[in-house]
Amino acid sequence: MQIENQAAVKRILIVDDEPQIGEVVSAYLKQESFDTVVRANVASALAEIEQRRPDMMILDITLPDGSGLDILRRSHDGRRIPTIMLTARSEEVDRIVGLELGADDYIVKPFSPREVVARVRAVLRRVGENNGATGADNSSVVRIRELEIDEGAHEVRVAGKQVSVTPAEFRILSVLAQNVGQVLTRSQLLDLVHDDGSIFERTLDRHINNLRRKIEAKPEDPSYIVTVYGVGYKLRKD
Repeated sequence: MQIENQAAVKRILIVDDEPQIGEVVSAYLKQESFDTVVRANVASALAEIEQRRPDMMILDITLPDGSGLDILRRSHDGRRIPTIMLTARSEEVDRIVGLELGADDYIVKPFSPREVVARVRAVLRRVGENNGATGADNSSVVRIRELEIDEGAHEVRVAGKQVSVTPAEFRILSVLAQNVGQVLTRSQLLDLVHDDGSIFERTLDRHINNLRRKIEAKPEDPSYIVTVYGVGYKLRKD
């Protein structure tokens, strides 16, 4: 029983160059039975990830030897690490860049440590739901020609090869697949995505274009995600 409990403990990597922030966030997470490790720069964080991959990351945007975005980019090896970004800047562009790179959430400084704990639990719960027992159930896989959207494993494959997509891109593609052949307006698509704030109407086209580059043989002449001009988007089934 004791071994099972230890295995269930989630290990969280906190990367922030302000020692007080790292220590406080770590202390609050430990009180909630999380295992934590704190690093202050990009190099030490990447070394930590290579040595022992965490279950989740909390990354400051601004670091002395680069950016938390560098860690996010370089930590992808086919397996995404759930990530929350910390930023002292409230500009929307900073949040969009992180979210499009695969971050699950963002928190603007100054923040409450209790808010961080709540966000961590919410992200882990969402990831757990996406990677739950349904992952082995073929009924959770939507197949459209050579495209496969695996809801249980939270994976996208084209001709059997896995394609790396961000959480926002996966949700958009999943909604289009659930409504295959139907045209969805931008408003309908955003409503159906049940987004948590990471997708905006003015960035939806960018997400669609990113998906096309990843799943289409000819992104400039898409055969899966097509634009119905003046209306919205649809996922073609033939």
